[in-house]
Amino acid sequence: MTQHGDRPARLDPPAPEPGPAPERGIDRRTVLALGGALALAGLTATPAAARPGGAPPAPGRPGGGPDRGSAGSVGRAHDFLGAALDAYPEVGPGPRLAQSYADQLGLFSTAFVYDNALAILASLTAGRRYLDRARALGDGLVFALEHDPEHDDGRLRQAYNVGPYVFYDGTPQDHGLVLPDGTANVGWQFGFLGTAVGDMAWPGIALLHLHAVTRDRRYLDAARRIAGWVVANTWSHEPLGGFSFGVDGANAPVPNGSTEHNIDCVAFFRQLGAATRERRWTEAAAHARAFVDRMWEPDGGYWYTGTNDGVEINRDPLPLDPQTWGWLALRDRRHARALDWADDTLATRDVAGDGLSQLPAGTVVEGVTFSSASLTSTATYNDRQVHPQGVWLEGTAQLASALADRGARGRGSRDDRRRGRRGCERHDDRDRAEGLLREVRLAQDRVGAGQTIGGTPLPERSGVVAASSLLDSGFGFGYFPVQHVGATSWYLLAAARANPLQPGRLG
Repeated sequence: MTQHGDRPARLDPPAPEPGPAPERGIDRRTVLALGGALALAGLTATPAAARPGGAPPAPGRPGGGPDRGSAGSVGRAHDFLGAALDAYPEVGPGPRLAQSYADQLGLFSTAFVYDNALAILASLTAGRRYLDRARALGDGLVFALEHDPEHDDGRLRQAYNVGPYVFYDGTPQDHGLVLPDGTANVGWQFGFLGTAVGDMAWPGIALLHLHAVTRDRRYLDAARRIAGWVVANTWSHEPLGGFSFGVDGANAPVPNGSTEHNIDCVAFFRQLGAATRERRWTEAAAHARAFVDRMWEPDGGYWYTGTNDGVEINRDPLPLDPQTWGWLALRDRRHARALDWADDTLATRDVAGDGLSQLPAGTVVEGVTFSSASLTSTATYNDRQVHPQGVWLEGTAQLASALADRGARGRGSRDDRRRGRRGCERHDDRDRAEGLLREVRLAQDRVGAGQTIGGTPLPERSGVVAASSLLDSGFGFGYFPVQHVGATSWYLLAAARANPLQPGRLG
């Protein structure tokens, strides 16, 4: 996701300097660069020495047998989400959230609200089987919203601490999500104190889906409070309109505007309007949609990333997620070709042994990367140079989800129908989506072995890593081959052919 969160405070040890980053706004994912500085020195995806017996196993069931279909893979992915939520039993009963990344990223028990929203949505794809987990995550978000240590206005912070650890300077962090005084344990150690519009919209969307299943009024009320904060604090009156970025950790407004954020808002406000029948949310959705429409580039067939000041459009780099989420949220045939642009322009192929690849021997993973700048970057994180052909697994699953959704609802172009090719687009989209999902399953099988959450080994071949090899986003932060709640959740959504940016049941 582009432009989702505030830039964290400088830490001890310091965050790496990845080289000059383009000036196009603050990004939620900037925080991921911290992991390289803190804990990822020399990390490779799945070194053979880390595996029992020394050699990486062939994809398939434990013991070398084939994995029949995707059911086993999906089940293991759900096991990972369960492990991320249950990582700290010592904190006792009460509200919880899931740790976002395996320990190897170096962010300890950090739980990003975006990742937790995705985990709710992914859990709901399984019907009632994981409903208790979805409710536990939803209750954690509601608690965080209602028990902020400084504000009572419906905001969520970028991230929270959900388990004990000892910080790099030797300071112990002894608590879970709930502090002894009853307030939420915000992520102050890493500077994750700001509030971004996208980081509000996704929890709002997740809570609305949870309300639709449970009819628990608390989730709807929390979504309404989230929406109220966004409208009251980020409605932009600049020429490009839409909703601005949010506030930083000191509660100062950030003037940037993100195409992706505003796509999130279109989906969130439309769903909230449908649930409440309150006209103000329909008007808010239209305000966000107007910004998104201004970001469209008709000649190239893609969306720009956003704006730094509400006046000028940022035209470079070009990120993936506005293209995928643009389809999922809007389903507008005029913009459907953005998926083809992303599939062609951002395609990557990571081959073990090729250049800077971190893949285990004999492994090849194909998919897409984060942005156009990722393909040419020479940035370094923690003294490791990025691999321009690294595959962003979260984005690859997003593209699979969007293509499957377009194919399910597309009728082919008018020219196709005149030529007797009606339905070919559906066939091609679904084939391509399934091909991308096979690549994600391959990464799940082969990349990220031996990782832990809360010090406990993760279930074998369970979570999906953020990236096949270290890659640069082009926005000043990187992705690493570390198992990730967000990437795993997007895989589950895509595997279920669920569209969380539309109303309706996910499973």
